[in-house]
Amino acid sequence: MAGTEMDNYAPDFELPGVDDEVHHLARYLEKFQVVCVIFLSNECPEVDAYVDRIKQLQKDFQDQGVIIIGMNSNDATISPADSFEKMKEFTTKNELNFPYIRDVTQDVAESFGAEKTPQAFLLDHEGKLRYRGLIDDNVDDPIGVKIPYLSQAIAQIIQGKTVSPSTTEANGCLIKWR
Repeated sequence: MAGTEMDNYAPDFELPGVDDEVHHLARYLEKFQVVCVIFLSNECPEVDAYVDRIKQLQKDFQDQGVIIIGMNSNDATISPADSFEKMKEFTTKNELNFPYIRDVTQDVAESFGAEKTPQAFLLDHEGKLRYRGLIDDNVDDPIGVKIPYLSQAIAQIIQGKTVSPSTTEANGCLIKWR
C-alpha cells in the first residue's frame, strides 16, 4: 500500500471521537507543532503492550506543542472488538489521555498507507509526513528499549532537525480491511 509519501502533505480528516466530538486534522495543525496519528486496535497484543508508552509520550510532549491521536480503522464487522462502543470501553479501561477516533470508511488509513496496529505517522505543523513506523524497537520490554524511534522523531521535529530515520517497518496486527 502506497499512501502518503514522506515529506508530502497528509490527507485531512474529519472524524468522530469516543468523546462524541468531531476531530479535524486541520484544526490540530493550527494548534500544535507536531501531530502524531497512531493507528490502534482494541484487541491487538502489540497495541496493549504500547498503550502505557503512548500515554507517557503524550505526557512527556504535551507542553511542547505535541498531540497524539489514536485512530481505529479496523472494520467492525470483521473485528467486532473494534466497534465504536468497544473503543469507548478501551478508552475508559486504559484511561487514555489522548483522543481516540474512528475511521469507519477506512479512507484515512488507506490514504496514510497504514497497514498495522500500532503504526505511527508523525506530521509537522504544516501537515507534512516526517516519520512513519514503529514507536520503539522493543514491543515486549519497555525497559529494554534501545531506540525510541517515535520520541526521537518528535524531538527532532521540535528542534527543527531532519527526522532520521524517517521510516521504520511497523510490526503488530494487520488492519482489518472490509
